[in-house]
Amino acid sequence: MTPPPRLGLAARAAFTLLLAWLVLYPIVIVVHDAAESDALAAFVSRPGEWRVLWASVWIAVASVALAAAIGVPLAFLFEWLEFPGRKTLGSLIALPAVLPPFVGVIAFLFLYGESGFVARAIQRLLGLAQPPWRLQGAGAILLVHAYSMYVYFYLFTRAGLAKLDASMLEAAQALGAGRWALLRRVTLPLLRPSLAGAALLVFMTAVGSFSAPYVFGGGFRVMTTQIVATKLNGELPLAMVETVALALVAILGFALLRRTEGDDILTALGKGTAPRRRPIRRAGVRTFATTAGWVFAVVLLLPHLTLVLVSLVPYGSWTTETLPPVLSLVNYRRLFSEAERLRPLANSVWMATASTFAAVVLALVAGVLVGRRRPWQFRGPIEALLALPWALPGTVFALALVTTFSKH
Repeated sequence: MTPPPRLGLAARAAFTLLLAWLVLYPIVIVVHDAAESDALAAFVSRPGEWRVLWASVWIAVASVALAAAIGVPLAFLFEWLEFPGRKTLGSLIALPAVLPPFVGVIAFLFLYGESGFVARAIQRLLGLAQPPWRLQGAGAILLVHAYSMYVYFYLFTRAGLAKLDASMLEAAQALGAGRWALLRRVTLPLLRPSLAGAALLVFMTAVGSFSAPYVFGGGFRVMTTQIVATKLNGELPLAMVETVALALVAILGFALLRRTEGDDILTALGKGTAPRRRPIRRAGVRTFATTAGWVFAVVLLLPHLTLVLVSLVPYGSWTTETLPPVLSLVNYRRLFSEAERLRPLANSVWMATASTFAAVVLALVAGVLVGRRRPWQFRGPIEALLALPWALPGTVFALALVTTFSKH
């Protein structure tokens, strides 16, 4: 039974007010407090603050470029070519998407850090007195970002390629378009919504990244780590100004990338028959593609395997050896038998469950209210308020919530 129009309007108005209180109110409070304090002048006058802000911007842009350079070619390879092991490899390539950011950073530390497996192996093999490298600074951050974020370009581009209409490509070829002209003038323009969506997701993830800069940054800071350091130093007003600055960068990047996204031409034109995958006919090339794919998949799986291996090492048993000398399940027994170790795991599970439930409820309510026959009332504000938390880095929104609801 459809509720009366006035009841539906009241429900949308109430839901908009609830979202405004949860989402917009904390941001307004932070902006207000930052503008009223002397910290704004301090931020503007300190060159170090601008360097950190610029570091956040170029790290995010470089992360987009690196993720695209890895993910897009892989998507073309697995979506357009047929070779042995393609389905299995295609699934393995997407595994970084299931690894939580902080867990992935710790895995990289154990695998590629100066005391990790790879560095120890090279040091022992070459007889070096010191580790061959220090995984630290901007390069280390970009390495972790490229590994963990290329999967967005890979998945988005594969989805876009799956929606291509083979007849459009055949028509372009019939008109004389060569392979590169077809890619540049037909395929990539049709993929623009997919590529822009992936770029948007990578940019927003990278600009709000905290784990990789915190663990591998060393003396190199981005705004997320700067905000936490400033707050820990007791300079909360300055931390608020830094929060607003990072929020403005994120919103500006969000707006620019949304403008370049354009309409989904593939959906607008309708889905025809997707191009058939072309088998690699040359045996040598087919073998090379399969071997290279498996090698790449193993490289991507190494951080996951590293975590499993390290979890089996008893405390204090692994010191200078390249590989752990002893493996056992003692850590797992302690985890599930000692309350102080099991409690953090239980907290993570129930917090994830509760937040997922709340997000699903909010999304369902928003979908019901916005998707009615007369959705124009409050549709714009509801959609904007739902998008705002995603457009802001997690550090920004967390500080806004803590500052607002602990004081107001």
